Formats: sequence, structure tokens, C-alpha cells
Amino acid sequence: MSHTVQIKTEIRDLIALRQACQRLSLGDPVFETVQLFSTKAQGHAVRLPDWRYPVVCDLASGELHYDNYEGRWGNPKELDRLVQTYGVTKAALEARKQGYTTTEQPLPDGSVKLVIQVGGES
Repeated sequence: MSHTVQIKTEIRDLIALRQACQRLSLGDPVFETVQLFSTKAQGHAVRLPDWRYPVVCDLASGELHYDNYEGRWGNPKELDRLVQTYGVTKAALEARKQGYTTTEQPLPDGSVKLVIQVGGES
């Protein structure tokens, strides 16, 4: 049986965040207080390519804090890639904890098809 799911991703798992950063060849997230343009944010900072300020992940709330000045200080697609990779990574980690196998397939539109095999051989 096939199920299609759409989710709003909250970043709350440091292990999945670290793995997502590794998959995207980004540096490890570092817990720190970051000065954004006019505010400060505390959490795990991720430095995205060509972004003026890092994205700060508040793992307790799942929220992301950043200032890319409506795309002038950082391409939103880089943030989208981080969130997507985190979501796929987190889902795969949780599935494996339950003993399931996973396969990923990148799709032409940039989305990712994640197949979770629940028991038995495929």
C-alpha cells in the first residue's frame, strides 16, 4: 500500500541535523549565540553557501532563525535544501530505529521520494 504525505518540518534532532549538514557538505552545526542583522539568536548555527548570516536552529522549539534580507543575503533554495535533507534524514533514521529499510530517489522537480519498506522483502 502506498501513502503520500506532506509535512511541515521542524528541526529538533541534532543527530539528523548533523547528518543533513554532512550530506550537503556543510560544516557541523555549532551551538552559539549569533548576531543576525538586527537581532541575536541562540541555537545550532548552520552556515549555508553564500549566506551573510548563518541559520540558527532552535532545537527546543523546532524554529529556524535567519536573516537573508528577502534573498539578497542568501539564496532561499539553500535553506530549502537544508530543510528537505533534514526531513528525509530524520524520517530515514526513525524508520531504521523501527527495523525498516529505506531507499531515496531524487525526482526531476527537486523533491525526494523516500520509500520505507515495512517488514519483508521488497
